Amino acid sequence: MYLGVDYYPEHWPKDMMDEDLDGIKEMGSTMIRIGEFAWHLMESREGEFDFSFFDEVIEKAKERDLSVMFGTPTATFPAWLAKKHPSILSKDERGLTRSFGGRRQYCFNSKDYWTYSSRITEELVKHYSKEPGITVWQIDNEFGHEGSDQCYCGQCHEGFQAFLEDKYKTVDELNERWGTIFWGQTYNGFDEIPMPTPTVTTHNPSLKLDWAKFRSFSVNRYAKEMVRIVREFKGDHQLVTTNVSGGFFDKWFDHPEHARELDVVSYDNYPVWGGLTEPISPAEVAMNHDFNRGLLGKNYWIVEELMGAQGHDVIGYLPRPNQAKMWSYQAFAHGCTDLLYFRWRGMTKGAEQFCFGVVDHDNHRGRKYKEVQSLFSEIKPYEELLNAPIQADVAVLYSYDNIWSWRSQVQSSGFDFTKELTRMYQAFYDWNTSIDVIPVDRSFDSYKVLVVPVMQMMDAELSDRLRTFADNGGTILFSFRTGLRDEDNNIRLGEALPGLVNDLCGIRIHETEALADGQELTVKGEKSGTVTVWRDLITPDTAEVLYRYQDSFYEEKAAVTRNTYGNGQVYYIGGGLDQESMKEIGKSVIDRHGIWSMETGPGVEVYKRTLDGKDHLFLLNHTGEEKTVGNHTLAPYGSTIVEWK
Repeated sequence: MYLGVDYYPEHWPKDMMDEDLDGIKEMGSTMIRIGEFAWHLMESREGEFDFSFFDEVIEKAKERDLSVMFGTPTATFPAWLAKKHPSILSKDERGLTRSFGGRRQYCFNSKDYWTYSSRITEELVKHYSKEPGITVWQIDNEFGHEGSDQCYCGQCHEGFQAFLEDKYKTVDELNERWGTIFWGQTYNGFDEIPMPTPTVTTHNPSLKLDWAKFRSFSVNRYAKEMVRIVREFKGDHQLVTTNVSGGFFDKWFDHPEHARELDVVSYDNYPVWGGLTEPISPAEVAMNHDFNRGLLGKNYWIVEELMGAQGHDVIGYLPRPNQAKMWSYQAFAHGCTDLLYFRWRGMTKGAEQFCFGVVDHDNHRGRKYKEVQSLFSEIKPYEELLNAPIQADVAVLYSYDNIWSWRSQVQSSGFDFTKELTRMYQAFYDWNTSIDVIPVDRSFDSYKVLVVPVMQMMDAELSDRLRTFADNGGTILFSFRTGLRDEDNNIRLGEALPGLVNDLCGIRIHETEALADGQELTVKGEKSGTVTVWRDLITPDTAEVLYRYQDSFYEEKAAVTRNTYGNGQVYYIGGGLDQESMKEIGKSVIDRHGIWSMETGPGVEVYKRTLDGKDHLFLLNHTGEEKTVGNHTLAPYGSTIVEWK
């Protein structure tokens, strides 16, 4: 079990290294993570490789029985490389070159960058292939973060046109499928096709979707090549990972495809960051963990766990005493097996001076140090439990094509994909059930419930799989705009919504309405509720009505329905239904399938894990007040593990 910190010894006087490593060891650490931003230190001039500094760091770490995760340094290239080959620098959507000085400013389609980044990666991994102290290689750093997955340079434009020609073969096929007859956009050749840079009004939605797929292709092709190089030269004892950053549904690359090449998924867990006055919701934090566990369908690591306040220019919320520790317990509950805190010490120079660490700039080992030390001490006895697999009965489904479809035309000013997925997820999270968050192409066989948020893009294969699932007794929950679009991001002609699954849902939708951000409508069933973001005006065929709209024009129209299909049940939720109403629907589904659940008060999370037939509960208090779970009292932001009988 690896526990530790992200350590950047090159940032500090060399004579502090022994003091730092002793403090890291005394805290209970077993690993340090190093190197991912140190390309210039390893190759200060072209072709002159020097790894001696890190040789010394690794030897000192081994003296203290600290293992090493080493990051390949391709996220921050040296200034000499940008000077010699300025074409490696990416461009924004207005064609402005991103200057040297930040990070991840490289173009994924730059042949020069491929050459140099491949060479430093190969030289580094070859140098340490037999090094027993290095047990894990991290590829690059937070792919796609901070907008770095988009580039609009000439290399990307040519690459996009070649990508389209490979996909469609003929420009006539592209014209037909994109519908370029509209607004006179018909192309005579692939070399006429633009990138979706700023224009008057907007670009064709099919072009936007294919651009997103091209961006994903570009990022993942580069990442796969870096993984290939590491695998070719690494030692057999060394694993391969990369760190997934937050906001993954807002990225322009397919994460399950990205993770397919890895031995283990790693995640950077920041429940709060610069500019926020409070953390994101406990449900969204939990969903993030379940997403990362779902990338490879197995437990995962965290290699950056928040401890101090964070911010580049604007500083955010400081986690309250024991709150960051509680977030660590939450991560372990949801499948994290190994965890590193960001960072050992806050930096005194550069852009991250306000990204505070376990130890702050005063070099005082205070409250945060002791908090990490206590977490490491408490969690080590549970290593076997943390490595046990998680079996969930509920799966939340997503598709990056569908996400990018929404981003091409958002339709409602109140729409946010992550919020809508979390809304549906939380209907089961609030009952403390185990949930997987997985891509739509995974098997459904092990699940009793499928949650399908805002799946506006759907094909016949998926709809048939969902029919089979319901027919065999499963429950499906759809939300608004389901079945709207085909694989080319176009609306189907002659089909009432929800399109390919209208028989499954037992409804027809002929009219819809976008609700503006902040707009709220009343719906009524056994209790009253509200919808935001959207409303589908539902006409039931075989479905029963659970909620109707409460306005004089549309009071006969349904807002939420439930249909019996074969041996299963199918819900359709025609807008952004309020959380209390969602929770009641979740409870009904849980009871139908006999899924384990536990009701707790607001702000309290319970997560059940099983090892050798014995159940253990992770008890988590997300509030600043004392809470009680059964016979157990949790201090403000308290967390613990108890055996459940």
